[in-house]
Amino acid sequence: MFPIEAHSAKIFKRLELESLCTVACVCRSLRSIVSQSLSTLASLDISAFSPNGELVRRIVPRLRGVKSVTIDCLHLNDSSVISSILRPPLQELNLLNCASLSYQILASIGDKCPNLRILVVEFAGKNSPDFFRRNLIEMLKNLIYLEHLSIKIRGTEVDAYDLSSIDLFLPKALKSLKLQPLDEQDATHFIKKLRDEREIPMNLSNSSFGVFTLVRLSLVLDVITDRLMNSITSSLPLLVDLDLEDRPCFEPKLPLDLTNNGLQSLISCRHLTHLSIVRSRLNSPVSFKRVNDMGIFLLAESCIDLESIKLGGFSKVTDAGFSSLHHSSHKLKKLEIRNAPSLSDMAFHEITGVVELKLQSCPLVTSESISELASSSTLELLDTNGCRSIADHCIEYISCVSTLTSLNLGGADITDSGLDILSRADLPLTHLSLRGCTRVNDRGIICLFNGELKIKKTLLSLDIGYMPGISDRAIRAIVSSCDAISELCMRYCFYVSDNSLRMLAKSDCKLRKLDVYHCVGLSDGMVEVMEGGFFRGLRWFGAGGTLAEKGGFGRVCERRPWLTVCFEGCEIGCHDGWQFHKYNDGY
Repeated sequence: MFPIEAHSAKIFKRLELESLCTVACVCRSLRSIVSQSLSTLASLDISAFSPNGELVRRIVPRLRGVKSVTIDCLHLNDSSVISSILRPPLQELNLLNCASLSYQILASIGDKCPNLRILVVEFAGKNSPDFFRRNLIEMLKNLIYLEHLSIKIRGTEVDAYDLSSIDLFLPKALKSLKLQPLDEQDATHFIKKLRDEREIPMNLSNSSFGVFTLVRLSLVLDVITDRLMNSITSSLPLLVDLDLEDRPCFEPKLPLDLTNNGLQSLISCRHLTHLSIVRSRLNSPVSFKRVNDMGIFLLAESCIDLESIKLGGFSKVTDAGFSSLHHSSHKLKKLEIRNAPSLSDMAFHEITGVVELKLQSCPLVTSESISELASSSTLELLDTNGCRSIADHCIEYISCVSTLTSLNLGGADITDSGLDILSRADLPLTHLSLRGCTRVNDRGIICLFNGELKIKKTLLSLDIGYMPGISDRAIRAIVSSCDAISELCMRYCFYVSDNSLRMLAKSDCKLRKLDVYHCVGLSDGMVEVMEGGFFRGLRWFGAGGTLAEKGGFGRVCERRPWLTVCFEGCEIGCHDGWQFHKYNDGY
């Protein structure tokens, strides 16, 4: 290789996959250098967009040295993944948004990737639980080095895991296990079998079985109970990270519920540093009604080394219980509390050292809660989404936190005057959400981006969805100011027109993801903009609920395989809702 080619090869190793593919089209010499660069890549991440099968078959086989693959499988089927992605050198495999993959892929992973250490798969539930179990066991027989296993099945509450006999095939190297969804009774019996030392039947004796030590466990269940908690704490005393979420369809009744006794059992998990217990309101407006302050007191006294706490749905816990957590846990860096109707400003007296604070859907929390954080030198993320008593006064306190980079004020009672205050703070925000702040209109957005502020250079993600007062004037202010922005959500902004899209298309914004779902002022002009060669960097576009015809985007996606156009109403990137997508290789 000539010196100039060697120098080019070093540069190409730092380029993204798309840039390499673009360079390869220039001439044969560059194509050769790019081919060599691809063969030396150790990792591949194609999660920023949803490639189709043809693109994967052309690119992935060239990456002969890759050991880690992360890919969005929204537009891929079993044959695309098996023939192009699965291979023996892989040590890490993350298959996301697998809307069209069957459970059969698990057996194929075990057969073709025996050296895997990390496996993450997100399925859309389509086959029977028994079919899942057979393929999972077949896979686990071969993955003797597996350390992290995460399998999620989305889109169904019926297609829960059948865990019978699976414990016999879990590799002894496994340290982290994440499963969704699970039946509480099956999960309890399954976990009881997981001991630090257990007897293995003679016909299963193998070097992959024996001492089993799990330190991270994450489960999504139909209900969290004392029985489940006792099973976890007695079987897995070395747990460092415990993440439990349940989604009851009706109000749980004793003994099938969590009480103070269940929380007290966590005393035996003395190594615990990360704890998350959430009762989701996805299926029904329920909460943990049998846990009160005493249960939280016991938890706070026993788990003093907690660095991260996430609690959701504890309706009977008051300020006394919640405040005991951050007063007892001196190492606490992340605190998240959801759906706590009794939580008020009093719980945050003398709160210090927190890096991330999330208070979601807590109706009694007001701006005064944030006053305790005004002098913080550590806070980087603040999320008060759904706290509707947060008002303009809060922003005066937020403005003093010079370390803040992520701010979510979704649903707050702030006005244009509040954003005027925020504009004078000059914070280095990278992520800002004003979703549902219905009292903010164009004037507030214009004020926010007026002048020479840090936010104009640092802001990467902006959410102004569900704000009826937003029109083309606000978008013009964003376009003229935010050169670094890569994600923009303006769903349900009724007065945004095709002019806004043209402004964004012709600007210097480096948009990768754009959500205009239900912006009824947008028409087929969107298709014309796309066909005109604009938005070349766009990877995801939420276009549903507009006046644009779906068929027109089919032509666009045929020419631009890097682009995913979603008409299903998903949030940005199809992180939720992808399981209902119908497979379509066009888009």
